[in-house]
Amino acid sequence: MATFEVSGGAQLKGEIIPQGAKNEALQILCAVLLTPEPVTIHHIPDILDVNKLIELLADLGVEVEYIGENPAGRSYRFTAKNVNIDYLESEEFRKKGAALRGSIMILGPLLARFGKSKMPKPGGDKIGRRRLDTHFLGFEKLGARFNYDADDNFYHIDATQLKGTYILLDEASVTGTANVVMTAVLAKGRTTIYNAACEPYLQQLCAMLNRMGAKISGIGSNLLTIDGVDSLGGTEHTMLPDMIEVGSFIGLAAMTASEITIKNARIDMLGLIPNVFQRLGIQMVVVNDDIHIPAQKHYHIDKFIDGSILTIADAPWPGFTPDLLSIVLVTATQAKGTVLIHQKMFESRLFFVDKLIDMGAQIILCDPHRATVIGLDRKYPLRGIQMTSPDIRAGVSLLIAALSAQGTSIIRNAEQIDRGYQHIDKRLNALGANIKRLA
Repeated sequence: MATFEVSGGAQLKGEIIPQGAKNEALQILCAVLLTPEPVTIHHIPDILDVNKLIELLADLGVEVEYIGENPAGRSYRFTAKNVNIDYLESEEFRKKGAALRGSIMILGPLLARFGKSKMPKPGGDKIGRRRLDTHFLGFEKLGARFNYDADDNFYHIDATQLKGTYILLDEASVTGTANVVMTAVLAKGRTTIYNAACEPYLQQLCAMLNRMGAKISGIGSNLLTIDGVDSLGGTEHTMLPDMIEVGSFIGLAAMTASEITIKNARIDMLGLIPNVFQRLGIQMVVVNDDIHIPAQKHYHIDKFIDGSILTIADAPWPGFTPDLLSIVLVTATQAKGTVLIHQKMFESRLFFVDKLIDMGAQIILCDPHRATVIGLDRKYPLRGIQMTSPDIRAGVSLLIAALSAQGTSIIRNAEQIDRGYQHIDKRLNALGANIKRLA
């Protein structure tokens, strides 16, 4: 188990380049299974979840060729010409598929191209129940027949007769939409998906599929129309910067009173993220596609127009992403003012606040979905403690808290942070942080 030893209190300074987007990578990488032709992908982040998925693709028989890398990530060429479907029957696949939640994303491409697949119940973050019904209901609408075997914990799917249809998704699930889209592009006839997710990562997937020969319209809206084609070809794709990293770095700069410039942020794809942090009182200057956060000793939380306490809540895109609510919460602890954080989309994601309270933060956990943060305006700095990272986003929030705290903090289970943030200790140390990775 990896552990971070963090000496807090240092002001950071410099430029940082966001990694390629983790949540985009988990979709884009699986899409290579849709074609036997080469697909080249740039800015793939070097993180655990993505590396495990690349390993899983290689185990399936996909030829994986490393091309090179830059600060945003790595470049690979994938050729899924000789996919070995029989690998799905192996005990090795059972273990790897169950350990990686992103493995659910191989289902759509395999069903579309090969007409069958099976999948162990995926794992992932311990942030509450994240059901898979949207994926399977969409597959079923397209003509797939599936069965969950409780004895072996496997989903079995037969999709030999896929046919386009009208689908009203029961929720605007990003991964559910992506999986259904990847299935529908090779189904016969027209598929209409309403209540589709429209996140930038889903837009990226649809644009990539169109370059491969798919016929998808309505990209960026919640109504997608897909005319099935017989086959897809190869393409080249560059992933977006990770918007969660961008938001994390904004929060880090504010918490540590640091001057940081986030390079190549793709501001046009950040949605409400800059606005929400500005409502916490954080100053930022946009220069071309860079975000400069000046060192701020104080930042004041805004109020609603009637003077009431600000509420920040998550919602499906174009609402505020749930993956940044943990960062907003920890950033608010040293602001001046009060804010209510409302985590609507997942239960259990706020339970890490007990560690922030132990560090000296003033937080009232109202229920599993709501927390009131009373900002201390740096009058009472957080203090270093020992803690354990419960999931990716809470883990990096605790890391930000530790970097701003007085004294030394120990963060165990740092592998959770590594699942979503590429070489985070080395990159932040280059800005002046003091993070030691212990075995």
